[in-house]
Amino acid sequence: MFERFTEGARGVVTGAVGHAERTGADTVTDEHLLLALLDQRGTRASFALAALGITDRRDSLEGAFAQARRRGGLTQADADALAGIGIDVGEIVAKVEEAHGEGAMRVGRKPRRWWSGHRGFAPAAKATLEKSLRIALGRGDRHIGDEHLLLALTARPGVVSEVLADHGATYAAVERATFGGLSKAS
Repeated sequence: MFERFTEGARGVVTGAVGHAERTGADTVTDEHLLLALLDQRGTRASFALAALGITDRRDSLEGAFAQARRRGGLTQADADALAGIGIDVGEIVAKVEEAHGEGAMRVGRKPRRWWSGHRGFAPAAKATLEKSLRIALGRGDRHIGDEHLLLALTARPGVVSEVLADHGATYAAVERATFGGLSKAS
């Protein structure tokens, strides 16, 4: 699959590994893929992110990711659903942090190193890479570009797609900004 990646998409994957290393994460996640996409310049995805105003709101994105990590990786929709049945995630987090320290529920806290020293991809990040292939094939493209990675991040449920949608970057919005609303698959 990686032989189909464009130079920009390869840069995103390499950048995601770098973000994981800098933050001490044990695996590369969807969040790292998005942060690496935000680092790109002059690519289809970078133009789409800029057109949607996402590039200028990196701090807001990172803050939303930090809140999700603090909740143990739950999306806000998950927290809202639990609140609907009387479970206050904020209260649980506060009690756990009171007993075990701030950030006790944060996901990816303890880095595990394999003998090789390389970081693997989390199952969700692998699924995003696979989804990018399906999106590219569905559009009739013979390559996987960073635009396909961005679309895959918006298409898969989870914290990253929720945060992007909250910032106006839904799948449909990204597709319009990237391809002008024209679908090759139609």
